[in-house]
Amino acid sequence: RRGKMAKSTQLIDNEVFRAYATYTAIVLLKMMLMSLVTAYFRITRKAFANPEDTASFGKGESAKKYLRTDPDVERVRRGHLNDLENIVPFAGIGLLYALSGPELSTALLHFRIFAGARILHTLAYLIPLPQPGRGLSWAVGYSVTFSMAYRVLKTVLLL
Repeated sequence: RRGKMAKSTQLIDNEVFRAYATYTAIVLLKMMLMSLVTAYFRITRKAFANPEDTASFGKGESAKKYLRTDPDVERVRRGHLNDLENIVPFAGIGLLYALSGPELSTALLHFRIFAGARILHTLAYLIPLPQPGRGLSWAVGYSVTFSMAYRVLKTVLLL
């Protein structure tokens, strides 16, 4: 069945699609957790972007001091933004890749490496770990998405 597009009625029985669904769910949940981490840092650092978010800490002029940026909050936000820039393309390209009929072992390698790279990238951002750790983990994940895109194009366009 290699190289044949999967029928939508067979997706749940398709091991590659199930692997895709599993690892995509993992990285999407990780990305969603970054929202909670951002909220945690905002609350513990008392650094808010919107006036209504400062209401629990005072009124009027006393609350304005909480409308500020904080380096820790901004670091978490940049990590979350990086997730959005990388996990969303992975989800779309990964779906096309899963439907293009790859071997299960090759697909699992792509999905696992991407998920691991994104988790390492987040840890490197939050701890923070010295470079080139974060840069390498980003590059590995990006390369995986590029590899899947190339394989989709090769299958579909017969490159």
